[in-house]
Amino acid sequence: MSSTEYFITRVYELVSELKIPLIDERVYDNVKIKSNGTIVKIIFDQDESVIYGFLGLSEYYHSIVIKQKDKFIIPAEMITYSLECV
Repeated sequence: MSSTEYFITRVYELVSELKIPLIDERVYDNVKIKSNGTIVKIIFDQDESVIYGFLGLSEYYHSIVIKQKDKFIIPAEMITYSLECV
C-alpha cells in the first residue's frame, strides 16, 4: 500500500470513528472550492497525530471535511484548511 493510499484510508477510518461529516466523490461529480480568506496547508508525513489534529479542527469549527482528489479540506470561517500527503 502506497503512502497516499494509506493516508486516504486512515483519514476515512478516523472520520468514521469520530463521526465527522465527509463529502467526497461519491456525493458530488465536480466541485470547485473558492476561498476568500487564508489557505492553510497541512502536510501528512506518516505521523497520524497530524490527521487527528486536522480532524480536531473540523470538530472545533463544527465544520465538514471535503475530499478532493488526494487531499482533504475543512472550510472554516475565513480560513480554509487543507491536508495533503507528501
